[in-house]
Amino acid sequence: MIDKVIAHIEAQKSANVERLNELLRIPSISTDPARKGDTRKGAEWVHMVFAGCGIKSEIVETAGHPCVVADSGPDGGGPTVLIYGHYDVQPTGDESLWKSPPFTPTIRDGAIYARGSADDKGQVLTHVFAAEAWKKVAGTLPIRVKFLIEGEEEIGSPNLDPIIQKLHDRLSCDYVALSDTPKFDMKTPAITYGTKGLIYKEIVVTGPKQNLHSGSYGGTLTNPGNAVAVIINSLRDSKTNRVTIPGFYDAVRPLTEDERKRMKALPFSEEEYRSGMGTPALTGEEGFSTLERRWARPTLDVNGMFGGFTGEGASTVIPAKVAAKVSMRIVPDQDPEKISQSFDQAVRAATPPGVKVEILNHSRASAYVSPMDTPGMKAAAAALKAGFGKDPVFIREGGTLPILPLFKKVLGAESLMLGFCMPDCNAHGPNEFFHVDDLHNGTKAAAHFLDQMAKAR
Repeated sequence: MIDKVIAHIEAQKSANVERLNELLRIPSISTDPARKGDTRKGAEWVHMVFAGCGIKSEIVETAGHPCVVADSGPDGGGPTVLIYGHYDVQPTGDESLWKSPPFTPTIRDGAIYARGSADDKGQVLTHVFAAEAWKKVAGTLPIRVKFLIEGEEEIGSPNLDPIIQKLHDRLSCDYVALSDTPKFDMKTPAITYGTKGLIYKEIVVTGPKQNLHSGSYGGTLTNPGNAVAVIINSLRDSKTNRVTIPGFYDAVRPLTEDERKRMKALPFSEEEYRSGMGTPALTGEEGFSTLERRWARPTLDVNGMFGGFTGEGASTVIPAKVAAKVSMRIVPDQDPEKISQSFDQAVRAATPPGVKVEILNHSRASAYVSPMDTPGMKAAAAALKAGFGKDPVFIREGGTLPILPLFKKVLGAESLMLGFCMPDCNAHGPNEFFHVDDLHNGTKAAAHFLDQMAKAR
C-alpha cells in the first residue's frame, strides 16, 4: 500500500505546492492584534484540509488564537502518534529587505520564498498531506494519528498548556512527532533528539534620580552603567569562558561516548560555520568542540544593554538607570528554578554598593532530550531515509522548544523531531524559504513514517 500512497503524493506534487502557497498568502501573524482575523483564517484553512479528506477535525478556541485538533480515528493496532505543528508566523520585519513580498509566495531557484514557508507552514503540511494521501488511497491510516496545530507558537504558546491539560484524553498518544527543526545540510535529513532549555532575565540597575553631569558628579557616586559592567563581567570567566555562577554546572548531563562519536562523524566544517556567521574567530567553553558547545553545553549570553545616552554625538552623563537582558541556555538535568535562583544570588552578590538592582524574569523552560533506542526513533530514521534517499543524522539544537518537556510531563510521550527545512532557511528573518523538493520529500517521508510506525514494536 505504501507504494500507492507514494505514487499519489508524486501525482500531487504541483497541487501541494499551490496549496502551500494558499496558506502562505494568509498573514497569520499571531503577535499582531490587527491580524487576529487572518490568524483565524489560518486555522480554518488547515481545518478544511482535514475535513476535505475525511479526517475528523475541530477548531478549538483558546483564550487567544484557536488551535486545530484532528483525529484519524481508531485503527487495527500499533502506536498512536500526535502530530504537532503551528500555523502562525513571525512578523515580517523590514519588508524592504525582502526580495519579494513576504505574503506573496515566490519560487526562485527551486525554493518558495514567503513568511512561514519553513517555520512552520511548509513543514507541518508535509504531515497533513501525507495523512491525506493515506486516507484517499487506502481509506484509512495505518495507525491512529492525532493532530494538534496551534496558532500561538511564535508568541510562546501561552494557551497550549491549558489546552493539553483540558484535552488530555483526546490527545493521549505514544509519541509526539513534529517538523519544526532543520535538516543537517542540503542533502542530509536530520532527526533532532535534544534541545536546550532557556532562562531569560533582565538586570535593571538604578542610581541617581536622574541623569547627572559626569564632570560635576563623576567620582562621587556609583555609575549604574559601570555597575552593570561589573555584574556582567562577574558572571563568566574570560579565560575559560565558563559561567561562574555557583553550582551552574553541577547537574549538567555529560555527553555519552556514542554521542561524541556521532558529533565527530558529522560533515561539519568549523571554517564554513565561522565564515557563515562573519565572526573573526570561534570561541567558547574550554575543553569542548564547537558542536558540543553549540548543542550540549550550557551558556550565558547578554542579549541587549540599554540606558544613558545612546544618540548621535556626545552627551557626558552618568545614567540614572542601565539595564541588561541576559539569557541562559541550559541542558538536560539542569533545574531551571535552581539555576534562576543561583543567578539572582550571584547578581546581587556582584552588585557594587551605591546602586539598586532589580531582576526581572521573562521566561523559563527546561531542556529536552529524547531516548535514541525507541521503536519510534528507529521508525523515524527509516522513514527519512525512504523519503530523502539518505540516512538521517542525529543532532541536537541550541534553541528551545518548551512544548517538548510539556508533552512529556502531561502526555507521558517522547517527541520525534523530523527536520525537513534548510538550517539557513531565514526563519524569523527576511527572505524565509522552503525548498520545493523538501516539501515533496518531506511529504513522502511523513507517509513512510506512518507506515514504519505501524511496524514499530
